[in-house]
Amino acid sequence: MYNAPVKPGIALASIALGLAIPLSFAASDGSSVQRLNAGFDAIAPPNVQIERVATGFDKWVEGPVWVHAGYLLFSEIPANSIRKWVPGSEATVFIHPSGYLGNAPFKGPESGSNGLTLDSHGRLTVAGHARRNVWRLEKMDSNAQITVLADTYEGKRLNSPNDLVYRSDGSLYFTDPPYGLVTQSEKDPARELSFNGVYRIADATSHKPGAPPDHSKLQLIVKDLPRPNGIAFSPDGKYLYVNNSEPKKFWMRYRVKPDGSVYDGKVFFTTTDDSPGAPDGMKVDQKGNVYSAAPGGVWVFSPTGTHLGTFHLPEKVGNLNWGDADGKSLYVTASTSIYRIKLKIPGVRP
Repeated sequence: MYNAPVKPGIALASIALGLAIPLSFAASDGSSVQRLNAGFDAIAPPNVQIERVATGFDKWVEGPVWVHAGYLLFSEIPANSIRKWVPGSEATVFIHPSGYLGNAPFKGPESGSNGLTLDSHGRLTVAGHARRNVWRLEKMDSNAQITVLADTYEGKRLNSPNDLVYRSDGSLYFTDPPYGLVTQSEKDPARELSFNGVYRIADATSHKPGAPPDHSKLQLIVKDLPRPNGIAFSPDGKYLYVNNSEPKKFWMRYRVKPDGSVYDGKVFFTTTDDSPGAPDGMKVDQKGNVYSAAPGGVWVFSPTGTHLGTFHLPEKVGNLNWGDADGKSLYVTASTSIYRIKLKIPGVRP
């Protein structure tokens, strides 16, 4: 499917309407904002700033999610932890271990959890990554009961669930590349599946606390992407976006059927940009614009696939999510730091 005849840098929209002369500015820390299309002006104020609000973490932070009580949770993957950051204070460890549970030291680079989200009841849902499952915390308490929602497909262990998103019907979708395995490769000796899939757990929000995974509800919906990673829905739930990190860097858009399966997958955008980073975590705003970790920072696309602009960051970006009371602040996890970008349009958030 990813071999569709699309030239690098060309979006679904064959002609970028309203194209403007690229404008950018740089800050002393190496961050900058690049405006590629007039549509970006509706998203980013003229004086938009990229703020580094927390730093000093272990190599690779991921999976931010804003909890409505007023704080951010995110995965510190090499430290095998989920951290909690309250604006104006230092980050603290919320859960450890968040991923790998073995007694022997983990021999790979990414031992922890990855993507985080909330269900409609406010329960933290976690892509277990090196834990090789998807699990849910029944209360927002580090000592609360944990419920495993998915761990195997057709009797074989999942690779390493990476990122996840709920649909409005209560089903949960997640990607499953091998980055949480020791060698991060298709030939890893612990790997049991022959593909890197995208899955759906039907009616996940109704899964009873503490009950074992219901394997009959785990559905494979995409299996032909080499390295599926970030995942998000359009605001109306009619489209599912999934991006691919390597060897080719591209974003897919699928139509969603009433039963939750997908069809008519098309390349939404593709690039050969070799700047640090790759298509990774992805979110949408309430107007349907798509925001994605990408080479060099955060790329912003219109709903039709036009690249509107880029937030260039001085560190490699892993993921992003909406926060603060108005939902207009984009929190970005990038290598060792957390960044915040205050925008005009609220995001779609759990």
